[in-house]
Amino acid sequence: MADPLSLPSVVLVTGTGTGVGKTVVTAALASLVRARGTSVCVVKVAQTGVRAGEPGDVEEVRRLAGDIDIHELLRLEHPLAPDAAARRAGVPLPPVARHARTIGDLAAVSSVVLVEGSGGLLVRLDERGGTLADIGTALRYKGFSCGVVLVASAGLGTLNSAALTAEALQHRGLPLLGVIIGQWPRDPGLAELSNLTDLPRVTAAPLLGRVPAGAGSLTEAEFVAAAPEWMEFS
Repeated sequence: MADPLSLPSVVLVTGTGTGVGKTVVTAALASLVRARGTSVCVVKVAQTGVRAGEPGDVEEVRRLAGDIDIHELLRLEHPLAPDAAARRAGVPLPPVARHARTIGDLAAVSSVVLVEGSGGLLVRLDERGGTLADIGTALRYKGFSCGVVLVASAGLGTLNSAALTAEALQHRGLPLLGVIIGQWPRDPGLAELSNLTDLPRVTAAPLLGRVPAGAGSLTEAEFVAAAPEWMEFS
């Protein structure tokens, strides 16, 4: 990143699974970037489980972080992975190459583009099995700087998922910028505290922060004021 947080021009936000807090982490990152006077936009490649007219993840980012430039590239009603939701609805999915072009166009006019994935890194986003990782590879091929932030759960089971994601990224030549715990409990137990040391060890990437559980219920003013306290690099 040539911006104040040293982020690349495109940051892919993925998770160790679904429901780990990617949207709230994306909002926190957007808030931090914008607070330093850097232009930022947020992209949701595929929104599922939300009907037309209902607020989705990018609207939640804007509610928490303020008047952020947001883009939702695809919406499917069924609460499934995008490929499965599209098949159930009987609609074709655009190839991930098209998403990469759109994100590249946004990166040409915005200093930082935060791209929130669906679930984990290798969730299928098109009918040919294209993934968020493939979007990152395409962007790097086009000359854009691109890295990944991994949002992890706090407790037992997170280490294996985090390690698998880190290995998949390494295999594809995509840099893992760091790990952020998405729902840090108020009273962490032994496993959660141990994972503060073990997540960086198994991923070979720094722990960038801990977003407390319930942060998504804050008002915009509360969220923007608190976000710097959650991150190690703010």
